[in-house]
Amino acid sequence: MKYKIVENSPFARIARLVLKSSNVAMVLGKTIHLSGVKRDGFLKDRGWVAHELCHIRQFQEHGYLRFLWLYLRESMRVGYWNNKYEVEARIAGLKGERDMLIAEKADSSINPTELPIPADVKKEV
Repeated sequence: MKYKIVENSPFARIARLVLKSSNVAMVLGKTIHLSGVKRDGFLKDRGWVAHELCHIRQFQEHGYLRFLWLYLRESMRVGYWNNKYEVEARIAGLKGERDMLIAEKADSSINPTELPIPADVKKEV
């Protein structure tokens, strides 16, 4: 999935003020807008990246203007936190975090000498 990242975005700055957050990433089309966080810091957080990539996919599925309308309408109807597009993105973010934790654990905890003996190998007594 191709995307662009814009640091110090005025759009993300406005969202940051509205949400009263120290840092914000937001998507418009195929561009991730950042405020209060640098590109490197954002990219290190796989859950956050997965969340924003979900929004890019939502834009692609619905079309740019249609998705903006659907997202705003949903936010007005049920609020930001219960917005179904945000819920879907949060779930994607949690999966991204989980996948990262599994990969980190696998990289650091597998020791070939600790692997189980296959069932068809008989131990000599």
